[in-house]
Amino acid sequence: MSPGAFLSGLVFALGLGLAGMLDPGRVLAFLDLAGPRWDPSLMLVLGAAVGVYALGSPRFTADLPPPRRELNLPLILGAALFGVGWGLVGLCPGPALVDLTGGSGDLVLFVAAMLTGMALLGLRRLTPP
Repeated sequence: MSPGAFLSGLVFALGLGLAGMLDPGRVLAFLDLAGPRWDPSLMLVLGAAVGVYALGSPRFTADLPPPRRELNLPLILGAALFGVGWGLVGLCPGPALVDLTGGSGDLVLFVAAMLTGMALLGLRRLTPP
């Protein structure tokens, strides 16, 4: 791992913690658009991330391939599964990994299931059609 990647991950983790995005209740409150507990703070975190990306993108992503723009079934199903998982638990993969430091048994189970799903997808990709 390069020092730049490690530093980026560390800054990301610290930012999630400082912004309170390791709290599933806060994330679920953001997803509760019609409810009385709606919390828009996740939009501020997203806005800051987009701003930083916009400033650094031309310098650090020049050698990346262009993004694929077509919609296909795996993309739609993957996005739906990610959304359902995020909505049920209130955590996406980044905050879940950072929050593992708390040692919650439920969180360890969540991350284990997430890693198992990623491994199964990797095996599927290795299987010839």
